[in-house]
Amino acid sequence: MSSEEFEKLHEMYRSLYDEVKLMPERAQRCQGEERKRIVRDFDERASEAEEVLQGMEQELFGAPSAYRTPMSTKIRLYRRDLAKLQRDIRLSATQGFSSHIGDGRQGIYAAQNDQSTHLQSQRALLIQGTESLNNASKSIERSQRIAAETDQIGTDIIEELGEQREQLDRTRDRLVHTGENLSRSRKILRAMSRRLVTNKLLLSFIIIMELAILAGVVYLKFFRK
Repeated sequence: MSSEEFEKLHEMYRSLYDEVKLMPERAQRCQGEERKRIVRDFDERASEAEEVLQGMEQELFGAPSAYRTPMSTKIRLYRRDLAKLQRDIRLSATQGFSSHIGDGRQGIYAAQNDQSTHLQSQRALLIQGTESLNNASKSIERSQRIAAETDQIGTDIIEELGEQREQLDRTRDRLVHTGENLSRSRKILRAMSRRLVTNKLLLSFIIIMELAILAGVVYLKFFRK
C-alpha cells in the first residue's frame, strides 16, 4: 500500500463530494433544461467519486490491520453519504411531474438506490472477507514455516546427541581398555616386586655364606696351630 497514493485519492474524493453535495439543492431551485444539466453533472461527478472510492479500497488491501479497519469504515460512510445525495438529486429531478408519475419514479429511484447501497455493502463485506482470508493464509504460512524450522532444529539436536553418544561410547571403551592395561601393569609390578625381594634375600644369603667361609679360613689359618 502507498499511503501517499491513498491520501491523494482521499483528497480527490473530498473535492468531488464538496462539489456534488450542493447539487440537489441547486436542482430544486432550477427548472427545465437547467435542472437536467445539473442532474447530468451530478451523475458524472458521482460516478467519478465511486471510482475514487474503489481506488481507495484497492490501496487498502496491503495496509496494516490497525490502519485498514478504520479506513474501510470511513469508505462505507462515504458511500452512504453519496447514496443519500443520489436519492436527493433523483427526488429533485422528479419535481414538476404529476403526483402519480412522480411517486412511481421516486419508488424506482429509491429501489435502485437501495439496491446500489446493498450491493456496495455486500462488496465491502466481500473485501473484508477477502482480507481476513488473506490474513489467515499468511498466519498459516507463518505457522508452517515455524513448524518446519522447529522440526529442522529438532533433527539437528537429535543428530548432535547421536554424535555425542558415539563419542561417549568411544571414550568409555578407551577407559575400559585403559583399566585393563592398568590391571596388567599392576600385576607385572607385583611380580617384579616379588622377584626383587627374592633376589635380595638370595644375595643376602650368599653374602652371609661368603662371610662365614672367610671367617672359617681365617680361623683355620691364623688361630689353629
